[in-house]
Amino acid sequence: MIPAIRLVFSNYSYSLLAVAISVGLSVFLSSLSEYVFFSPSLVFYVPYDRIIGFVLILTVSCLSGLVIPMNVYRIKTLQNKPKRIGGSFIGSIVGASAGACSCGPVGFAIVSTFGTIGGVATSLLTTYEIPLRVLSTGILLYVYYTTTRSLSVHCKIS
Repeated sequence: MIPAIRLVFSNYSYSLLAVAISVGLSVFLSSLSEYVFFSPSLVFYVPYDRIIGFVLILTVSCLSGLVIPMNVYRIKTLQNKPKRIGGSFIGSIVGASAGACSCGPVGFAIVSTFGTIGGVATSLLTTYEIPLRVLSTGILLYVYYTTTRSLSVHCKIS
């Protein structure tokens, strides 16, 4: 699994893409979940009872930053063989969005504008925020496994 990471991230453009995705997603999700405030000044605050949610946001962000550039590399490498590309890229997007779907109070405010259905959705998101992020972490780990395995087989990494 390590040779696949070396293969992909030996190119600095993929490394920069990974850092940009990780940092961008973590800042975006942290601000939506109200861990980071930008106005009137930059404030970072994680309440003691919400540490698990913050750690899961960082986990989803880092895994997305790892998996998405690997899948971009894989798609570019297997460009002429569409049957081999599979659904790993879609899985990485699903995993990242599952972690973002329970994005805190802003997401709840948007969902609640849909009336009764929004109220039910808000209740479900509030109740299952942590399990949804754990599920997204699991999806991203599975995508990481399948991507490294595919790169090992199709790119002949030894």
